[in-house]
Formats: sequence, C-alpha cells, structure tokens
Amino acid sequence: METKKRILVVDDEETLCDTLGFNLENEGYLVDTALSAEEAMCHNLSDYDLILLDIMMGEISGIQLAKIIKSNPSTASVPIIFCTAKDSEEDIIKGLDLGADDYITKPYSLKTMLARIRTVLRRVSVDHAPATTDSEIFSYKGLVLSARNRTCMVDGKEVKMPKKEFEILLKFLSNIGQVFSRTELLREIWPDEVVVLDRVIDVNITRIRQKIGVYGKNVVTRSGYGYGFIE
Repeated sequence: METKKRILVVDDEETLCDTLGFNLENEGYLVDTALSAEEAMCHNLSDYDLILLDIMMGEISGIQLAKIIKSNPSTASVPIIFCTAKDSEEDIIKGLDLGADDYITKPYSLKTMLARIRTVLRRVSVDHAPATTDSEIFSYKGLVLSARNRTCMVDGKEVKMPKKEFEILLKFLSNIGQVFSRTELLREIWPDEVVVLDRVIDVNITRIRQKIGVYGKNVVTRSGYGYGFIE
C-alpha cells in the first residue's frame, strides 16, 4: 500500500486552512495546518512531502519562512507551493528564485489546487527515483545541461536554476531550432491543464536569458508563435 503524502498548510486565514485541510484529507493526504510561520516552525518540517505557504502573514512572512526552509539541509528538498493574493512580477520572481515549485494566486479553485499538488508530488517522485540510464547531456557550445543530474553549466561554471527554469531550458536544448507555443510549454511544464498566468512563463524566460549569459540571445521570442532556442 502506498504511503500517504503529508502536507503542511501555512496560512493566517483560519477558515481557509480548515477548508483546504478538510478537502485535502478527503483526497487521501495527511494534513497539518499552521496559522503563522512561527507555528509552522513548531512542526518537524522535514517530515512533510509538500508545504503550501501563504506569503502575507505576521512577523515572519512566507518568503522569509521559505528562505529558512531552503537554507536548512534537512528541509531544502521539501517542495513549496506559494498560495497568495500577491501576483506582481516581482513577487513571482522572488518565489521562483527561492526555488518554489509552484505559485498559485488567490482566489483559486480547489480543482486547480489539487491538480497543482499532484503535479508537484509526481515530479518530486520522479526526481528522487533511482537513475536507470546513463547521463543524458544536452549542450550548445559552452551551455551544457545534464538531464540526469539536473545541472546547468555555462562556460564551465554551474548556474543554479529552479525546476521550472531548468525544465524549460532542457525542453529548448533537446529541441534546438524548434519554437514552442505558450500552450505547448504550459502542457509540458505545467501539466494537468491547470491555469497558469502568462506572465509566469515570461518571467521564467527572462530569468533563463539572464542566467545563461551570452547564450541568452539564442532563447528567442517569435511573435505570434512562442519561444525556442535557435542557433
């Protein structure tokens, strides 16, 4: 029998915590709730398979709590989904830079939330699965991605990338010359037909260009078509 996944919901809206917790338990998850970052830190965070985290809370914000989680080796691999009413580009960038696995803006539907949770948990399971094949390397000149090790090297230096950025760039490098529409990228990188803000894709593309240096010019935008990596 498959072990039930444990989820921690951190939000200062008690009604939201109770409602979301109830629905997640009905879906078969083991759920704990916390009404503040301080309360969340009273739990053993390394025990959880996923943390749903609000940004705007009390003295310690969700962003600050995420930094604490990601800086601690025992909890750094615990995936985080930000659930927040803050949807500015700056807020999205902060979340992605911290290594958040997803970013959902309020109000959201329960169907959307459940789909995003399934997607993140499934991806984490794949990432942690034992490797069964040799390393798959995709490269263009000094830009080298290892699909197996999930690493990005730019002219011999490793560049840290959140999962979404890495997956987009891997998609591009494994299909050099091909342009992908927004719809294709959403289906591939954000599956289960969930609703994702268009600017989330734009932010990821912008961040990729900045991080890969001179190769950023190869990540092109084809107006009316989409994005791709062109030699």
